[in-house]
Amino acid sequence: MTHDFAGVLVCVPTYNESSNIESLVHRTLSAVPGASILVIDDSSPDGTGDIADALAAEHPCISVLHRPAKSGLATAYLDAFRIGLERGFTRLVEMDADGSHAPEHLPAMVQASAEAGVGLVIGSRYVAGGRTEGWPWTRKVLSRAGNGYVRLLTPLRVRDATAGYRVFTADALTSMDLDSVTSKGYSFQVEMALLVHQAGLGITEVPITFRERELGTSKMSRAVILEALWRTTVWGVSDRGKRSETSPISV
Repeated sequence: MTHDFAGVLVCVPTYNESSNIESLVHRTLSAVPGASILVIDDSSPDGTGDIADALAAEHPCISVLHRPAKSGLATAYLDAFRIGLERGFTRLVEMDADGSHAPEHLPAMVQASAEAGVGLVIGSRYVAGGRTEGWPWTRKVLSRAGNGYVRLLTPLRVRDATAGYRVFTADALTSMDLDSVTSKGYSFQVEMALLVHQAGLGITEVPITFRERELGTSKMSRAVILEALWRTTVWGVSDRGKRSETSPISV
């Protein structure tokens, strides 16, 4: 079945991804012909931004946002979402630049977004058919435990709330106050999913294979993990407080 990807903007934040960006862009253009790509580069010292500019000169559907310094994944996506909404795109995609998010999964994710009528589609490692490759068992345990913690403390029931491969509808993004989002890293993904849930727009998961990067270095850090745990705890406590305020008192 052929799908129309003309309203899709694939947002790809980069920092020192010169070894990955060109291949990723070409694979994405092949997987979702007609879609547009926005590369958000934080002045990568390895020349990633220059490679992205060359790709943009070759392909009119590619544009590049150059930011003056390394400012983090969350702000890169928020800047890209604002640009995408201003340009009238109907679906906006989060995709890592390191190749761990296979562009070949994107058609199924876009199809699910169109057919399920939800505000967010998550490319999930933890639903039937999803998996990870190249991770040590310690990271697998940490990831699954973190997602279990999210389900325990928040109203989210998705299996992979920390996943960074996503398709948002424009309606979902316009329903929230993007300026109020202050999370970074994994907690950004959890917060965005919570905002979609709170707007009542629905979330669905599509299985993907997540592959650990082969080139370059990971941006994962202990600070990112600790922030996610802290913020999830705060959101969970806040949500339970709100529910207790509105619940009838048993006597």
